[in-house]
Amino acid sequence: MQSPSRRTLALSAFGILFLAAFGWIVATQGPLASVKVTLDTAKETRLERSLFGIATVEARRSHSIGPTLAGRVARVLVDQGDVVKAGQLLAEMELVDMDARFAAGAAAAASAAQRVHAAEAALAETGSRAKLAQASADRYADLRQKNFVSQEAIDAKAHEAAAAQSGRDAAVAALAAAKSDVRRAQSELAGTGKNRAHLRLVSPVDGMVTARLAEPGSTVVAGQSVVQVIDPASLWLRVRIDQGRSQGLAVGLPAEITLRSRPNEKIAGRIERVDWVGDPVTEERIANVVFDTLPAGVAIGELAEVTLRLPAIEKALAIPAAALQRQSNQSGVWQARDGKANFLPITPCVISADGWVEIRQGLAAGDTVIVHSTKALADGTRIKPVDALK
Repeated sequence: MQSPSRRTLALSAFGILFLAAFGWIVATQGPLASVKVTLDTAKETRLERSLFGIATVEARRSHSIGPTLAGRVARVLVDQGDVVKAGQLLAEMELVDMDARFAAGAAAAASAAQRVHAAEAALAETGSRAKLAQASADRYADLRQKNFVSQEAIDAKAHEAAAAQSGRDAAVAALAAAKSDVRRAQSELAGTGKNRAHLRLVSPVDGMVTARLAEPGSTVVAGQSVVQVIDPASLWLRVRIDQGRSQGLAVGLPAEITLRSRPNEKIAGRIERVDWVGDPVTEERIANVVFDTLPAGVAIGELAEVTLRLPAIEKALAIPAAALQRQSNQSGVWQARDGKANFLPITPCVISADGWVEIRQGLAAGDTVIVHSTKALADGTRIKPVDALK
């Protein structure tokens, strides 16, 4: 029998080495290779909790000042950035016929007052006449009992007394109507005076002008703003917090504020109010944060980053937040069992500022979980624990 040649032996050896190398590559680097993972353990630790949100500087008390009647702006005395005092004149509308209407109202009130005096005099005169007629009727009635006068005379005097009393009643009604006219005229005069006063736009508070919205000669409608004034001491931040992480949001929580104009400065504050109405579109809750000490030069509309500090949990069973996964609408973690991945449902709770998540149910202290993996895992996937992924 002829022995194999050296060439044949060399090719066979090469083929064996190639198949071995191919098998090793497939088993360790290819689709059949174990997935490399890093592990960590569940442990009891102190969780520092916080909430983060983007905020906008706003004025809690902002006053839009304008006329209550349509008209033309006569003059504007202030500009944006001016500091004003309560009661200070900011702008004025043209009076047009307001002075004439006020004078007419004053004249009408005076005329109504004179009519009251005339009605009072008429009442006094008719009252005296009614009293005299009644006395005469009583006297004739007494004479009739003594048969000194006829019945016709008695009836005539009684009629005169009734007529005089009716005249007095009419005078009382006329006096009441005159007094009503006085009240109406005075009310119209007061209303005209208020309308005239409203044409002088004054500041309701000590504050700062943030907007000059109309110029002299401009025509504005009733309720349109001419000047806007804010109270600088009322500046606060409107913070938006993700609804999914808003648990624990409450009035009084301390806050760290970083203004865009001061990126390297931490400013202390606290939650003043939590709005009951959230934003259903962006799925956010709204909190209002005040400064402990208002920094100088803060601009309305400036953006800021706000971190809210929640009370820490002293002893919480926690795992790295990166280990938390979701499969079929169920939160859980991957565990290593007999060299394979196995999904374990758990009940997570809060996530700390340093990346740990509290576990309420499903794990015990010391349990090992998979934190990172080179590929997506499935139940039964072969895994290989390593110290770090490359």
